[in-house]
Amino acid sequence: RSLRYTATGPKPDSDRSAPPQRHENDTKTMYIAISGNIGSGKTSLTEMLTDRLGGTALFEETGNPYIADFYEDMNRWAFNLQIYFLGQRIRQATEILSTGSDLIQDRTIYEDAHIFATNLHETGLMSTRDFDTYMKIFDLATGLTQAPDLLIYLKASVPTLVSQIKKRGRAYEMSIQEEYLERLNRKYDEWISRIYRGEVITIDVDRVDFVDDPSSLDDVVGRIESLKKSGL
Repeated sequence: RSLRYTATGPKPDSDRSAPPQRHENDTKTMYIAISGNIGSGKTSLTEMLTDRLGGTALFEETGNPYIADFYEDMNRWAFNLQIYFLGQRIRQATEILSTGSDLIQDRTIYEDAHIFATNLHETGLMSTRDFDTYMKIFDLATGLTQAPDLLIYLKASVPTLVSQIKKRGRAYEMSIQEEYLERLNRKYDEWISRIYRGEVITIDVDRVDFVDDPSSLDDVVGRIESLKKSGL
């Protein structure tokens, strides 16, 4: 029987994308980050895990004032969009450091830089000057950011992403091209397999419909509770 999810431990090597380690005197509460492409189900999973495990949910802001313009003209608005999201992540970082409860976060600061901004730069939609400026701010921010204890990666094929994007019906997302989603998927797979070095659980969203079948998360919840008992 094939697994519906896979778990991998921390990788020994690191580069500037790897999150900083906790210090011995850090709080023992658990910080879980939900990672995945547009339409993969991050917000739904954040809500469901918060209900089951307790703690505080940190959601990605949907009111970014540049997002509709970005999907109409990515080249013009890429830098503005990413800087706004980066500012949001920095604000959330202060909450992560100050809260005394468990945290479940919808998308991380690392994805903003190493998935979205990098993809925009590589495809010529963000200039090298803008990208270098963005990465300098990102590097400064991540030096002050606490690492997730656990990253849950929602892996989904493009047809699944398109179906879920259409289902939730955000007008500004209707113009997203499948090619753009495919490029992001490749970036996510590279980031998870080669760059990110923390503890990871991968959920195959093509096979696991946790919204319609909440019991499909039982194994994942059990894994999280085991990690908490181990003092991760």
